[in-house]
Parts: sequence; C-alpha cells; structure tokens
Amino acid sequence: MSNNKYRRHRIDSVYCAICAVLCLCSCSLDENPKDQIPEEEAYKTADALYLNTVATLYSYIGGSEDGQGLQGTCRGVYDLQTFGSDEAMLPTRRADWYDGELWQHMYRHSWSAGHDLPKNAWLYLYKVITLCNHSLVQLENHRQLITEAQFLAYTSEVRALRAIYYWYLMDLFGRVPIITSADLSINEVHQSERSEVFSFILNELIASYEYLPESKSAPITDYYGRVTQSVACFVLAKLTLNAEVYSDDDWTDEVYPDGKELLFNVWGQKMNAWEATDYYCGILSEMGFELEKNYENNFIVHNENSKENIWTIAMDRDLYNNQQQNMFRSWHSRHAAAYGFSGENGSCATLKTLEVFGYGTELEDPRFDLNYWAGEVYDLDYQPVFDRVGAPLVYVPEAVEMELTLSPYVETAGARMKKYAVDKNAMKDGKLMDNDIVLFRFADVLLMRAEALLRMGEVGMGQGYYDQVRRRAKVPLRSLTLDNILDERLLELCWEGWRRQDLIRFRQYESLFEGDEYDMKVDESDGHTTVYPIPADVMALNHNLTQNPGY
Repeated sequence: MSNNKYRRHRIDSVYCAICAVLCLCSCSLDENPKDQIPEEEAYKTADALYLNTVATLYSYIGGSEDGQGLQGTCRGVYDLQTFGSDEAMLPTRRADWYDGELWQHMYRHSWSAGHDLPKNAWLYLYKVITLCNHSLVQLENHRQLITEAQFLAYTSEVRALRAIYYWYLMDLFGRVPIITSADLSINEVHQSERSEVFSFILNELIASYEYLPESKSAPITDYYGRVTQSVACFVLAKLTLNAEVYSDDDWTDEVYPDGKELLFNVWGQKMNAWEATDYYCGILSEMGFELEKNYENNFIVHNENSKENIWTIAMDRDLYNNQQQNMFRSWHSRHAAAYGFSGENGSCATLKTLEVFGYGTELEDPRFDLNYWAGEVYDLDYQPVFDRVGAPLVYVPEAVEMELTLSPYVETAGARMKKYAVDKNAMKDGKLMDNDIVLFRFADVLLMRAEALLRMGEVGMGQGYYDQVRRRAKVPLRSLTLDNILDERLLELCWEGWRRQDLIRFRQYESLFEGDEYDMKVDESDGHTTVYPIPADVMALNHNLTQNPGY
C-alpha cells in the first residue's frame, strides 16, 4: 500500500450526528452519502476493508477547522492544554481577541461549563472514538475477508488509537463515559471514575501492543503517521508518569496517591508507577530513537526523517487537509505578510515563560530564539519588516499582559511562536505547510525517564538522561531536581501542548491572574480547575452524567 493512501481516503459510510455525539448514544448510517462510495463497496475486499475501517481514522488526527485535530487547529484540545497553563496566552488587543472574554477566562481559569473550548474538545474526541467503535464492528462483520493475523492487527490498531483518544478525554475531563459499543442507547451510557478510565486505557494499550506494527511511525513508510508499538509505548510511559493524578478519583480533597505505592503489571512484572515509566522509556531507547544533533531539525520543512520524532501529524500541502494554524495565529499581520501569508496577531509567551527562559539576561536559554520571535522582525532575506506606520516591527516580550487595549504595545507585546521553520511554499496563508506537526518525541522520553528515576530516589541514574537534553541545547548542566526538571520541560517542549499536564503532576497548577478591581481571581485552592467541566450541552442531553466538582 502506498504511504499516503490511508491518509487520502475519507471514511466512506458513517458520520455521527452532532447530537448523537453529545448524547453519546448510537450512531446511524447515512443511507445516501453524497460524496462517499456505497457501503457494500467499502467492505468488499480485504484492501477496502482496511482502508475504510483503520486507515480512514487517521484523517482525524489533524484538522482544518476549529476544534478538530489533536494539534494544529484552534479552539480545541491543544488550546485547552496550552492556554489553560502558564505557558502562553491570547491577550485582548483592542477589539481583537476579546471574543466574549473567551481567552481571558482561559488565562484566569474562570471557565464554566458553557465555555466553547471544552465543548469542542469533547465533541471531537468522542467523534473519533465513535468512529473507532464503528470500525471495530465492521472488522468483526467482515473478518472472513482477512486472515486471523490481519484481524488481530487491524482491531488492535483501532483499539490502541481509541485508547489514546480516551487518554486525552481523561486528562482533560477526569470522569468520562467509556463507550466501546457502536450501538448504545442513552440509558446505557454512564460515567466512569477517572481511575476506571485510567485502567481501561492501560489495559487496551497493553492488550493491543503485541499486534501493533514494530516499525517506527514518523519516517515515510507504510507506517507513516500510524499507531505503532513506539507510539503506544510512549503513551504508556505518559500514563504511568501521571499515575498519581489519573488514579485519584477525588482531586479536590488534597489527598494524593503515592506513585511508589501504585503497582502495575507490566508484562508479568510488578512495578510501581515510576519503575513502569522508566521501563517504557527504556523500550523506546532500545527501539533506536535518539536526539537529533540540532534541536531545530525536528521542526524543519520536510521533517519526516527526524530520528527523534515518535508520532507526528502528517503534513503535505498537496495531499492532506491538515493545517498548522498556530504560527498564523501568533504573528502580526505585517510579519506574516513578509512571507506572503496572513497573520492574526494573537498568541504569545507569558511573563512566566520569559522568566523560565531567562529572557534578556546573560543566562538566556538559546532555545528561546529557536521557539520565539522577540525584538526586531526580519523577512526570509533578513531584511527588516515594517509596521503599519513604516517603523521597524519590534515585538516586546516583557510588555505582555492580559488586557492590552490601552497599552502602547497593543499590537507588539509578547514573544511570538517560531517553533516550526517557515515553509516558503506553504499555501492557504501559510497554514498548509510541509512541516509535520510533532506530537511525541524522544527528548520528552529522556525527561520522563529522568523525572521517574528522581522520584524513585535514583538521582544519579536520572541525571544522565537529563544531561543529554541539556548538552544538546548547549547550556550548562544543572542538578536533577523537581524544580529544574519542570523548568526543563518548558524549555525543551514549549508550544508542544504539555505544560498544563506537567503543572498538574507537579502540584503547581494555578492561574497567573492576580485579580483586579473587579476581584475576578478564581479560588482554585481545592484543585477543581485541574479538570475542565463537563460541557453544559452534554449535561443537558445526557442526564446520567454528573458535573465535575467545583463547577
């Protein structure tokens, strides 16, 4: 099979109605799809069965519309993880980016059950889960077309992908329904405690693992972009690293599990959370992943051959609809225009991020310049870019604040996203680019392993993994401490969607907002904001669900 055939082919016979996803009830087939092949053709041969049950699911990993995709688009999963943390913000710039205080609520952690972003993420994640369930039904109904080995491989790939989507759901919402049937009535849908969802995800990934492809997912092969053993192993490491959080069913009581006492059966071996994390990270090392010599090689145009990237969203302006909207959303319009693109002059780094990077000091981390535009802006020929009045365009990182309307830096405050190299041949205002969007990479594995060993008291062993990341960045080595590893994760992984999860695991999750004359600071001392509320529309349509505490 060609390396892009599964990406190009859209699902042929089923789309769940939005209300069905909201209610988490059964999906029905569209009997007269206007742009899809008939269902009897979709499952007629072994190749067609694979394309229309497994391969087509990968069409949804990225996206081109708000709320769709794991990264690359706006107002969905990525924004909840990024703008719900202290890493980045979307300040109000006069009439721009007010959006009914949408982004201010993200910054203040004052979101409610009616906030658009949690609703978008919930709908998208359950849409893909529902499609996975439908695919499993079709594989069972047509298993006579394929061998038993193929059946196990195909169903395992779908189950593993579904488990990954449940991981995102659990991470964001805590208590969610586990739906594994394609034909459930609303009365049969019930919420599961977070620890139950956690166990379900672990068991699904472990059960699927041996039947997943052993090949890597990132290079362009027949396994490009797919869930392979390395992808599953990375998620298993993330799950056990965050086990103290995910096994806690009452996150508002200030009583937390201890990772040293949480035991897991890892292929017949009993391990605690930190031992399991170290074990899974070790497997990824044995698979041959390694740090790229240069950090920026992971994010260049045509980065498919990075030795470090483990799972990416495939990007190709001629083949796929997946978009990278995050740089477009960050750049000033004149900055983007210098490349022939458009810019929305929005997202930027917070003051906290500047502090961690040592911005403007003698100790500024060199990764700042690789990830952020700050100071004078240049075009691709290194000529200065000019603002609306003809002066050089200069970003002022330290001038950022949530409300910039009256600031002299209303258009220029904040360091802007620079992580991905500019694709001069990108289309659709720069959003259709040929840089794959990085979801998982090996530098994260090294930092996970260092952290797990530190939490076990194995500081010496963990220090070596931490040092590898620091050496690649060409910065002085630091002792392995929890504070340093948390900072390092921001230094190394900024703009990659991990900061919220990291802060929660380190028990340091709180808004940066300091309040004002309207006393808008949210009391989040009970930890209720570490999960988002179940969306109000979902609650209204499914009375079996109960709201998360604090909302």
